[in-house]
Amino acid sequence: MAIILSDAGHHRHLLPLTFTRPVAQLRPGILRISEAWQLRSGLAVSHRTENYLSAAFPMSADEGPRWEVDGALYPSEELVEAVMNLRPGEALVAGDRALAFGIAAHEAPGESSWAQPPAFMRPVPFTGEVTRYDRPWRIFQHCGIAIAQDFKLLTEGRRSQPLGALNTVVGDPSLVFLEEGAVCEASVLNTKGGPIYIGRHAEVMEGCLLRGPIALGDHAQLKMGAKVYGPSAFGPECRVGGEVNNSVILGFSNKGHDGFLGNSVLGEWCNLGADTNNSNLKNTYGEVKVYSYAEGREVGTGSQFCGLFMGDHAKSGINSMFNTGTVVGVAANVFGGGFPPKRIPSFAWGGADGLDTYDIERAIASARRVMARREQVLTAPAEAVLRQVFAAEQRA
Repeated sequence: MAIILSDAGHHRHLLPLTFTRPVAQLRPGILRISEAWQLRSGLAVSHRTENYLSAAFPMSADEGPRWEVDGALYPSEELVEAVMNLRPGEALVAGDRALAFGIAAHEAPGESSWAQPPAFMRPVPFTGEVTRYDRPWRIFQHCGIAIAQDFKLLTEGRRSQPLGALNTVVGDPSLVFLEEGAVCEASVLNTKGGPIYIGRHAEVMEGCLLRGPIALGDHAQLKMGAKVYGPSAFGPECRVGGEVNNSVILGFSNKGHDGFLGNSVLGEWCNLGADTNNSNLKNTYGEVKVYSYAEGREVGTGSQFCGLFMGDHAKSGINSMFNTGTVVGVAANVFGGGFPPKRIPSFAWGGADGLDTYDIERAIASARRVMARREQVLTAPAEAVLRQVFAAEQRA
Protein backbone atom coordinates (compact mmCIF):
# COMPACT_ATOMS: atom_id res chain seq x y z
CA MET A 1 0.00 0.00 0.00
CA ALA A 2 1.17 3.51 -0.76
CA ILE A 3 0.04 7.09 -1.11
CA ILE A 4 0.57 8.98 -4.35
CA LEU A 5 0.50 12.74 -4.01
CA SER A 6 -0.69 14.19 -7.30
CA ASP A 7 -0.11 17.71 -8.57
CA ALA A 8 -3.83 17.47 -9.40
CA GLY A 9 -3.84 20.39 -11.83
CA HIS A 10 -2.18 22.81 -9.37
CA HIS A 11 1.38 22.77 -10.72
CA ARG A 12 1.22 25.80 -13.04
CA HIS A 13 -0.86 27.75 -10.53
CA LEU A 14 1.99 27.45 -7.98
CA LEU A 15 4.84 28.54 -10.23
CA PRO A 16 7.58 29.74 -9.79
CA LEU A 17 7.80 27.66 -6.58
CA THR A 18 6.94 24.40 -8.37
CA PHE A 19 9.29 24.83 -11.34
CA THR A 20 11.72 22.63 -9.42
CA ARG A 21 9.49 20.39 -7.29
CA PRO A 22 6.13 18.62 -7.15
CA VAL A 23 3.34 20.43 -5.33
CA ALA A 24 3.56 18.20 -2.25
CA GLN A 25 7.26 19.05 -1.80
CA LEU A 26 6.26 22.54 -0.65
CA ARG A 27 6.88 23.28 3.04
CA PRO A 28 4.14 25.53 4.49
CA GLY A 29 5.06 24.74 8.10
CA ILE A 30 7.69 22.64 9.85
CA LEU A 31 7.30 19.73 7.42
CA ARG A 32 6.94 19.34 3.71
CA ILE A 33 3.38 18.37 2.78
CA SER A 34 4.71 14.96 1.69
CA GLU A 35 6.53 14.45 5.01
CA ALA A 36 3.36 15.18 6.95
CA TRP A 37 1.43 12.63 4.86
CA GLN A 38 4.12 10.01 5.43
CA LEU A 39 4.27 10.57 9.18
CA ARG A 40 0.51 10.58 9.68
CA SER A 41 -0.22 7.59 7.44
CA GLY A 42 2.87 5.48 8.11
CA LEU A 43 2.95 4.61 4.40
CA ALA A 44 5.40 5.18 1.58
CA VAL A 45 4.69 8.41 -0.29
CA SER A 46 5.55 9.35 -3.88
CA HIS A 47 4.54 11.95 -6.45
CA ARG A 48 2.60 12.13 -9.70
CA THR A 49 4.00 15.29 -11.23
CA GLU A 50 5.27 16.88 -14.45
CA ASN A 51 7.27 14.56 -16.72
CA TYR A 52 10.47 16.61 -16.45
CA LEU A 53 10.38 16.30 -12.64
CA SER A 54 9.75 12.55 -12.56
CA ALA A 55 13.42 11.51 -12.62
CA ALA A 56 14.15 13.64 -9.56
CA PHE A 57 10.91 12.58 -7.84
CA PRO A 58 10.13 9.03 -9.04
CA MET A 59 6.83 7.24 -8.62
CA SER A 60 6.53 4.41 -6.11
CA ALA A 61 6.77 0.91 -7.57
CA ASP A 62 4.28 -0.47 -5.02
CA GLU A 63 1.99 -2.98 -6.73
CA GLY A 64 -0.80 -3.07 -4.16
CA PRO A 65 -3.86 -0.87 -3.67
CA ARG A 66 -3.06 2.81 -3.50
CA TRP A 67 -4.59 6.11 -2.57
CA GLU A 68 -4.04 9.03 -4.92
CA VAL A 69 -4.38 12.34 -3.09
CA ASP A 70 -4.43 16.00 -4.11
CA GLY A 71 -0.87 16.99 -3.17
CA ALA A 72 -1.88 20.56 -2.29
CA LEU A 73 -3.94 19.37 0.70
CA TYR A 74 -2.63 19.62 4.23
CA PRO A 75 -2.99 16.17 5.88
CA SER A 76 -5.05 16.77 8.98
CA GLU A 77 -5.75 13.71 11.12
CA GLU A 78 -9.37 13.71 9.95
CA LEU A 79 -8.42 13.89 6.27
CA VAL A 80 -5.78 11.15 6.50
CA GLU A 81 -8.26 8.83 8.22
CA ALA A 82 -10.90 9.51 5.55
CA VAL A 83 -8.41 8.85 2.75
CA MET A 84 -7.19 5.57 4.21
CA ASN A 85 -10.78 4.35 4.59
CA LEU A 86 -11.33 4.67 0.82
CA ARG A 87 -11.69 1.49 -1.19
CA PRO A 88 -10.72 1.08 -4.85
CA GLY A 89 -13.38 2.74 -6.98
CA GLU A 90 -14.25 5.40 -4.38
CA ALA A 91 -13.57 9.13 -4.53
CA LEU A 92 -13.36 11.39 -1.47
CA VAL A 93 -15.07 14.65 -2.40
CA ALA A 94 -15.72 18.07 -0.88
CA GLY A 95 -18.03 20.36 -2.82
CA ASP A 96 -17.52 19.68 -6.52
CA ARG A 97 -13.86 18.69 -6.25
CA ALA A 98 -12.16 15.37 -5.54
CA LEU A 99 -9.73 15.20 -2.65
CA ALA A 100 -8.53 11.63 -3.15
CA PHE A 101 -9.19 8.39 -5.00
CA GLY A 102 -8.97 4.78 -3.96
CA ILE A 103 -7.28 3.03 -6.91
CA ALA A 104 -5.93 -0.36 -7.84
CA ALA A 105 -2.36 -0.86 -9.04
CA HIS A 106 -1.47 0.89 -12.32
CA GLU A 107 -4.63 3.05 -12.32
CA ALA A 108 -4.16 6.80 -12.65
CA PRO A 109 -6.89 9.45 -12.49
CA GLY A 110 -6.61 12.09 -15.20
CA GLU A 111 -6.11 15.76 -14.40
CA SER A 112 -9.74 16.55 -15.23
CA SER A 113 -10.90 13.95 -12.70
CA TRP A 114 -9.94 16.23 -9.82
CA ALA A 115 -12.26 19.03 -10.92
CA GLN A 116 -15.04 16.61 -11.90
CA PRO A 117 -14.82 13.16 -10.29
CA PRO A 118 -15.67 10.34 -12.75
CA ALA A 119 -19.27 9.18 -12.64
CA PHE A 120 -18.19 5.54 -12.37
CA MET A 121 -16.51 6.18 -8.99
CA ARG A 122 -18.62 6.17 -5.85
CA PRO A 123 -18.43 9.57 -4.14
CA VAL A 124 -17.64 9.66 -0.42
CA PRO A 125 -18.38 13.10 1.08
CA PHE A 126 -15.78 14.71 3.35
CA THR A 127 -17.27 17.19 5.80
CA GLY A 128 -14.12 18.19 7.69
CA GLU A 129 -12.01 21.29 7.22
CA VAL A 130 -9.96 21.39 4.01
CA THR A 131 -6.70 23.35 3.84
CA ARG A 132 -5.43 23.54 0.27
CA TYR A 133 -2.19 25.26 -0.81
CA ASP A 134 -3.30 25.84 -4.39
CA ARG A 135 -1.84 29.33 -4.98
CA PRO A 136 1.50 30.80 -3.85
CA TRP A 137 -0.14 33.22 -1.43
CA ARG A 138 -2.03 30.40 0.29
CA ILE A 139 1.33 29.19 1.59
CA PHE A 140 1.81 32.17 3.90
CA GLN A 141 -1.92 32.65 4.50
CA HIS A 142 -2.31 29.10 5.85
CA CYS A 143 1.19 28.80 7.33
CA GLY A 144 -0.18 28.99 10.87
CA ILE A 145 -2.43 25.96 10.33
CA ALA A 146 0.51 23.86 9.17
CA ILE A 147 2.80 24.97 12.00
CA ALA A 148 0.19 24.22 14.67
CA GLN A 149 -0.58 20.75 13.33
CA ASP A 150 3.06 19.89 12.58
CA PHE A 151 4.02 21.05 16.07
CA LYS A 152 1.47 18.73 17.66
CA LEU A 153 2.50 15.83 15.40
CA LEU A 154 6.22 16.20 16.13
CA THR A 155 6.18 17.09 19.84
CA GLU A 156 3.24 15.22 21.40
CA GLY A 157 4.50 13.00 24.21
CA ARG A 158 8.05 14.39 23.95
CA ARG A 159 10.00 16.79 26.15
CA SER A 160 11.71 19.90 24.81
CA GLN A 161 15.38 20.56 25.41
CA PRO A 162 15.66 23.15 28.21
CA LEU A 163 15.26 26.81 27.31
CA GLY A 164 17.98 29.05 28.76
CA ALA A 165 17.07 31.21 31.78
CA LEU A 166 18.14 34.42 30.02
CA ASN A 167 15.18 34.14 27.63
CA THR A 168 11.76 35.69 28.27
CA VAL A 169 8.62 33.71 27.41
CA VAL A 170 5.35 35.61 27.03
CA GLY A 171 2.47 33.13 27.11
CA ASP A 172 2.55 29.37 27.57
CA PRO A 173 6.13 28.03 27.92
CA SER A 174 4.96 24.55 26.84
CA LEU A 175 4.42 25.97 23.36
CA VAL A 176 8.17 26.51 22.94
CA PHE A 177 9.94 23.36 21.75
CA LEU A 178 13.68 22.98 21.19
CA GLU A 179 14.98 19.89 19.41
CA GLU A 180 18.33 18.29 20.25
CA GLY A 181 21.23 20.72 19.89
CA ALA A 182 19.01 23.79 19.46
CA VAL A 183 20.29 27.05 20.98
CA CYS A 184 18.24 30.07 22.03
CA GLU A 185 19.80 32.85 24.11
CA ALA A 186 18.61 36.16 25.56
CA SER A 187 15.54 36.46 23.33
CA VAL A 188 11.82 37.15 23.79
CA LEU A 189 9.42 34.39 22.67
CA ASN A 190 5.69 35.15 22.60
CA THR A 191 3.46 32.09 22.26
CA LYS A 192 0.09 33.80 22.71
CA GLY A 193 -0.55 33.53 18.97
CA GLY A 194 0.84 30.02 18.52
CA PRO A 195 3.79 27.68 19.12
CA ILE A 196 7.48 28.30 18.46
CA TYR A 197 9.48 25.33 17.15
CA ILE A 198 13.29 25.36 16.97
CA GLY A 199 14.75 22.47 15.01
CA ARG A 200 17.81 20.31 15.59
CA HIS A 201 21.01 22.33 15.98
CA ALA A 202 19.18 25.51 14.99
CA GLU A 203 20.18 28.77 16.66
CA VAL A 204 18.25 31.81 17.84
CA MET A 205 20.91 34.43 18.51
CA GLU A 206 20.76 37.08 21.20
CA GLY A 207 18.13 39.79 21.12
CA CYS A 208 15.61 38.13 18.78
CA LEU A 209 11.93 39.02 19.17
CA LEU A 210 9.58 36.19 18.13
CA ARG A 211 5.79 36.13 18.03
CA GLY A 212 4.43 32.65 17.24
CA PRO A 213 3.46 30.65 15.40
CA ILE A 214 7.04 30.29 14.13
CA ALA A 215 9.01 27.31 12.81
CA LEU A 216 12.81 27.31 12.49
CA GLY A 217 14.16 24.27 10.66
CA ASP A 218 17.17 22.09 11.41
CA HIS A 219 20.53 23.92 11.39
CA ALA A 220 18.82 27.25 10.61
CA GLN A 221 19.74 30.54 12.26
CA LEU A 222 17.94 33.65 13.36
CA LYS A 223 20.53 36.44 13.40
CA MET A 224 21.01 38.84 16.32
CA GLY A 225 18.11 41.18 16.87
CA ALA A 226 15.82 39.58 14.29
CA LYS A 227 12.14 40.55 14.58
CA VAL A 228 9.81 37.80 13.36
CA TYR A 229 6.03 38.05 13.33
CA GLY A 230 4.16 34.80 12.87
CA PRO A 231 2.84 32.86 11.22
CA SER A 232 6.29 32.39 9.65
CA ALA A 233 8.23 29.25 8.77
CA PHE A 234 11.88 28.91 7.79
CA GLY A 235 13.13 25.56 6.50
CA PRO A 236 16.45 23.86 7.20
CA GLU A 237 19.73 25.77 6.91
CA CYS A 238 18.07 29.18 6.44
CA ARG A 239 19.77 32.35 7.68
CA VAL A 240 17.24 35.01 8.69
CA GLY A 241 17.73 38.53 10.04
CA GLY A 242 16.04 41.92 10.01
CA GLU A 243 12.23 42.11 10.08
CA VAL A 244 10.01 39.31 8.77
CA ASN A 245 6.23 39.17 8.86
CA ASN A 246 4.02 36.20 7.89
CA SER A 247 6.47 34.69 5.41
CA VAL A 248 7.72 31.24 4.42
CA ILE A 249 11.23 30.30 3.26
CA LEU A 250 11.30 26.71 2.03
CA GLY A 251 14.91 26.02 3.04
CA PHE A 252 18.64 26.62 2.44
CA SER A 253 18.05 30.31 1.70
CA ASN A 254 19.50 33.51 3.15
CA LYS A 255 17.79 36.67 4.30
CA GLY A 256 20.56 37.36 6.73
CA HIS A 257 20.60 41.16 6.86
CA ASP A 258 18.40 44.07 7.84
CA GLY A 259 15.47 44.76 5.54
CA PHE A 260 11.80 43.82 5.48
CA LEU A 261 10.23 40.62 4.11
CA GLY A 262 6.46 40.41 4.47
CA ASN A 263 3.68 38.14 3.21
CA SER A 264 6.15 36.38 0.97
CA VAL A 265 7.38 32.92 -0.05
CA LEU A 266 10.97 32.17 -1.07
CA GLY A 267 12.17 28.89 -2.53
CA GLU A 268 15.42 27.08 -1.76
CA TRP A 269 18.94 28.43 -2.36
CA CYS A 270 17.78 32.05 -2.61
CA ASN A 271 19.80 34.97 -1.29
CA LEU A 272 18.51 38.45 -0.47
CA GLY A 273 21.28 41.04 -0.41
CA ALA A 274 21.69 43.46 2.48
CA ASP A 275 18.79 45.90 2.92
CA THR A 276 16.56 44.12 0.43
CA ASN A 277 12.96 45.17 1.09
CA ASN A 278 9.60 44.23 -0.31
CA SER A 279 6.28 46.04 -0.22
CA ASN A 280 3.37 43.95 1.02
CA LEU A 281 0.65 46.64 0.96
CA LYS A 282 -0.36 49.03 -1.82
CA ASN A 283 -0.60 52.74 -0.99
CA THR A 284 -4.24 52.54 -2.08
CA TYR A 285 -4.87 49.63 0.35
CA GLY A 286 -6.41 47.84 -2.64
CA GLU A 287 -6.30 44.17 -3.61
CA VAL A 288 -2.85 42.95 -4.66
CA LYS A 289 -2.62 41.25 -8.04
CA VAL A 290 0.04 38.66 -8.89
CA TYR A 291 1.23 37.27 -12.21
CA SER A 292 -0.13 33.75 -12.80
CA TYR A 293 1.77 31.43 -15.13
CA ALA A 294 -1.39 29.37 -15.56
CA GLU A 295 -3.53 32.30 -16.75
CA GLY A 296 -0.70 34.24 -18.42
CA ARG A 297 -1.76 37.47 -16.71
CA GLU A 298 -2.09 39.12 -13.32
CA VAL A 299 -4.85 37.72 -11.13
CA GLY A 300 -6.39 38.99 -7.93
CA THR A 301 -5.29 37.45 -4.66
CA GLY A 302 -8.34 38.63 -2.72
CA SER A 303 -5.96 40.16 -0.18
CA GLN A 304 -4.56 43.56 0.72
CA PHE A 305 -1.34 41.95 1.91
CA CYS A 306 0.91 40.16 -0.56
CA GLY A 307 4.63 40.53 -1.12
CA LEU A 308 7.30 38.56 -2.98
CA PHE A 309 7.35 35.09 -4.56
CA MET A 310 10.81 33.84 -5.54
CA GLY A 311 11.79 30.59 -7.23
CA ASP A 312 14.78 28.44 -6.28
CA HIS A 313 18.34 29.78 -6.76
CA ALA A 314 17.13 33.37 -7.28
CA LYS A 315 19.16 36.26 -5.84
CA SER A 316 18.86 39.98 -5.16
CA GLY A 317 21.64 42.55 -4.83
CA ILE A 318 22.05 44.99 -1.94
CA ASN A 319 19.35 47.63 -1.51
CA SER A 320 16.96 45.81 -3.86
CA MET A 321 13.30 46.83 -3.74
CA PHE A 322 10.37 44.62 -4.73
CA ASN A 323 6.83 45.89 -5.28
CA THR A 324 3.69 44.22 -3.94
CA GLY A 325 2.94 40.94 -5.66
CA THR A 326 6.32 40.54 -7.41
CA VAL A 327 7.10 37.15 -8.96
CA VAL A 328 10.76 36.20 -9.50
CA GLY A 329 11.58 33.07 -11.47
CA VAL A 330 14.18 30.35 -10.90
CA ALA A 331 17.87 31.41 -10.88
CA ALA A 332 17.06 35.05 -11.61
CA ASN A 333 19.64 37.62 -10.51
CA VAL A 334 18.02 40.96 -9.61
CA PHE A 335 20.06 44.10 -8.87
CA GLY A 336 20.23 47.86 -9.41
CA GLY A 337 18.23 50.86 -8.24
CA GLY A 338 14.48 51.37 -8.47
CA PHE A 339 11.70 48.82 -8.56
CA PRO A 340 12.25 45.96 -11.03
CA PRO A 341 9.26 44.62 -13.02
CA LYS A 342 6.61 42.75 -11.05
CA ARG A 343 7.28 39.70 -13.19
CA ILE A 344 10.91 38.64 -13.59
CA PRO A 345 11.42 35.53 -15.75
CA SER A 346 13.56 32.58 -14.73
CA PHE A 347 17.27 33.06 -15.50
CA ALA A 348 16.81 36.82 -15.95
CA TRP A 349 19.74 39.12 -15.10
CA GLY A 350 19.16 42.78 -14.25
CA GLY A 351 16.45 44.97 -12.79
CA ALA A 352 14.63 48.25 -13.33
CA ASP A 353 17.03 49.26 -16.13
CA GLY A 354 16.34 46.12 -18.15
CA LEU A 355 16.70 42.34 -18.11
CA ASP A 356 19.04 40.04 -19.99
CA THR A 357 19.20 36.24 -19.94
CA TYR A 358 21.57 34.62 -17.48
CA ASP A 359 23.84 32.08 -19.17
CA ILE A 360 22.78 28.57 -18.15
CA GLU A 361 26.32 27.31 -17.62
CA ARG A 362 27.15 30.21 -15.31
CA ALA A 363 23.88 29.64 -13.46
CA ILE A 364 24.69 25.94 -12.96
CA ALA A 365 28.21 26.76 -11.77
CA SER A 366 26.80 29.31 -9.31
CA ALA A 367 24.28 26.78 -7.99
CA ARG A 368 27.07 24.29 -7.34
CA ARG A 369 29.12 26.85 -5.41
CA VAL A 370 26.15 27.97 -3.33
CA MET A 371 25.12 24.42 -2.44
CA ALA A 372 28.67 23.41 -1.53
CA ARG A 373 28.62 26.06 1.23
CA ARG A 374 25.91 23.98 2.94
CA GLU A 375 27.69 20.70 2.11
CA GLN A 376 25.05 19.85 -0.49
CA VAL A 377 25.56 18.63 -4.05
CA LEU A 378 23.69 19.57 -7.22
CA THR A 379 22.64 16.11 -8.34
CA ALA A 380 22.34 15.12 -11.98
CA PRO A 381 18.50 14.97 -11.82
CA ALA A 382 18.37 18.40 -10.13
CA GLU A 383 20.70 19.87 -12.77
CA ALA A 384 18.52 18.36 -15.50
CA VAL A 385 15.49 20.09 -13.96
CA LEU A 386 17.24 23.48 -14.05
CA ARG A 387 18.18 22.94 -17.68
CA GLN A 388 14.59 22.01 -18.51
CA VAL A 389 13.31 25.18 -16.81
CA PHE A 390 15.86 27.26 -18.74
CA ALA A 391 14.85 25.67 -22.06
CA ALA A 392 11.15 26.22 -21.33
CA GLU A 393 11.80 29.89 -20.48
CA GLN A 394 13.56 30.41 -23.81
CA ARG A 395 10.57 28.94 -25.66
CA ALA A 396 8.06 31.10 -23.76
